[in-house]
Amino acid sequence: MSFLLIAIVAIALLFDFLNGLHDSSNIVATMISSRALSPQKALGMTAMAEFAGPFLFGVAVATTIGSEVVDPVAVSSTVIMAALIGAIVWNLITWYFGWPSSTSHALIGGLIGSVAVAEGLGTVRLAGLEKVLIALFLSPVLGMVFGFLVLKVIYFLARGATPRINTFFKRAQWGTSIALALSHGTNDAQKTMGIIAMAMVTTGYVTQFQVPWWVITMSASAIALGTLTGGWRLIRTLGGKFYKIRPVHAFGSQLASASTILGAAMMGGPVSTTQVVSSAIMGAGSADRISKVRWTVARDIAVAWVLTIPVAALLAAGLYLLIDLFF
Repeated sequence: MSFLLIAIVAIALLFDFLNGLHDSSNIVATMISSRALSPQKALGMTAMAEFAGPFLFGVAVATTIGSEVVDPVAVSSTVIMAALIGAIVWNLITWYFGWPSSTSHALIGGLIGSVAVAEGLGTVRLAGLEKVLIALFLSPVLGMVFGFLVLKVIYFLARGATPRINTFFKRAQWGTSIALALSHGTNDAQKTMGIIAMAMVTTGYVTQFQVPWWVITMSASAIALGTLTGGWRLIRTLGGKFYKIRPVHAFGSQLASASTILGAAMMGGPVSTTQVVSSAIMGAGSADRISKVRWTVARDIAVAWVLTIPVAALLAAGLYLLIDLFF
């Protein structure tokens, strides 16, 4: 293994760690806000499930990221490094300001920006990019719709129940939060696996695209450690700024999010966990009444979503030129 490949793997694992730090809020925010679990227990349980996810549900997303978005022949080590660093910079900016943006969007934007500067836009595979964009932009719509419908079904089934049913919704979040963490680990850790596997081909370490067990283990470990650290700025945004979340909202949004993300992961669609969870929370609140949700917060998050791909692409393009100039 060359020094260059080791450097890329290290940067990719840093991205994966920050992904867990950035996106841990998606899993635990509603659980903590509804007082189903303490922050420490919520993060610990989530980290263990994040680690297990990639081993249980395959590597279809890794294949999409690593071999279907851009032509692997056109990808150099410099392209990969620029894409990763560009995504990392944007994720740190959004984490600092508490914007729940998409690490998936950032990575895709970084890849497109760096490879476009290096080899031209012709190296972007439109079929693979279309698959990614459909998954990324359709998933939040599905998350909101499922969040709305799940809450309506819960209200129908629980009609006439006493307030003690809140105890059930708190305890039931153990199951839904684990399912959500498994789906996040399955979907997001695979993005790092795809990048590392792509770098292995680029540097000549292997002759064809594959995801070995050690890549799965390292990627799952990095995202689990990041999750354990906890992104508190984003937890506060998702856990309280939309509306006052009750146990029923937390349970319903987690169930809707986990179903959407895991379904996409099984089909190889690299969705944004942040988008799905945020939209599911909004959908669950809308099931009570539309005015319940603070839509100005949703607007600010939507702006961050729209900016992520182009800004990450520009950052990666500039970083590619700098890296190529000096090294």
